[in-house]
Amino acid sequence: MEYIEPISRLIAEFSKLPGVGKKTAARYAFSVINMPLESAENFCDAIMKLKESVRLCKECGNYTDQEVCDICKTRDKSVICVVKEPRDVIALEKTKSFGGVYHVLHGHLSPIEGIGVSDIRIKELLERIQAGGVKEVIIATGTDQAGEATALYIAMLVKPLGVKATRIARGLPSGSNLEYTDEATLSRALTDRKEI
Repeated sequence: MEYIEPISRLIAEFSKLPGVGKKTAARYAFSVINMPLESAENFCDAIMKLKESVRLCKECGNYTDQEVCDICKTRDKSVICVVKEPRDVIALEKTKSFGGVYHVLHGHLSPIEGIGVSDIRIKELLERIQAGGVKEVIIATGTDQAGEATALYIAMLVKPLGVKATRIARGLPSGSNLEYTDEATLSRALTDRKEI
């Protein structure tokens, strides 16, 4: 049996979300149908406000609703922790172990996927370093092959600029993502970072 067009359309839209298959999308669609009108309006409004107000911090590239995020405004800018995605910032912040600022690449180098240097925010990182005051760059990309390649490439670029390049310690399981790692492991990895 086919759904009527408005339901099919909503299912198709929910199916575009990562990890949401057809069955889950259908459950979401029927949940929306059964919501009171005010709840559905609040749901739509939350999405629209998010799209209208969330942008990238002009310094670090993390999500913010301001021109410069609170972390960049208040923290030690001499140490920059480089991460792949904004979710990684949240994971590291939960450890309460880092007092510096972040730089979000929004991806990693992966020639197989066609992701090169110009596709991620490496140029912006180098501009921050060249502006002066940076003493250390902690590279906290994943431990998979793409994360390692990205880390080595960044280290190769920042060392000649007179900046110490360190890599978070190997307390993280190989191939893991920062967002799924517990706070204690992340805290240990930050504390035990090594120069590369």
